[in-house]
Amino acid sequence: MASSTQPPPLLLPAISLLSLLLTLASPRGAAAAPNTAALSVLCNGASYGAGDPFTASLAYVLAELVSATPARTGRDFYDISPYPAAFAYGHAACRPAAALPSADDCAACLRSAVSQMEASCGRSVGARAVLVDCSVRYEQYAFVD
Repeated sequence: MASSTQPPPLLLPAISLLSLLLTLASPRGAAAAPNTAALSVLCNGASYGAGDPFTASLAYVLAELVSATPARTGRDFYDISPYPAAFAYGHAACRPAAALPSADDCAACLRSAVSQMEASCGRSVGARAVLVDCSVRYEQYAFVD
């Protein structure tokens, strides 16, 4: 009589399925939080002063990018401030829904990108933050990424 140390044939697929389900249900599985590690943060060398009209334009554009981009088809959005005294232009994008399924995750990533730009660039008239799962850029001039 030969002895066997291999599990029954149906046990292997069941273990594989259970492992897959646990991975998908884990916090780092399919619905993981956005990866907000910075790949680069670049700042324009020029800056604006306190009380400059660009302050209001930039605040408007950054808020719009964070709120509107997650709901856009393709999660890619360009914006311009409505204040003619000092226009601000912006662009934001998140990874596709297959890679970053939640609109909330997209918004969280964009908020992190804005925060990292503000911390690194201060009152720069232009900046770009490229994170693993999203990117944000603003300038005083029109641009296309």
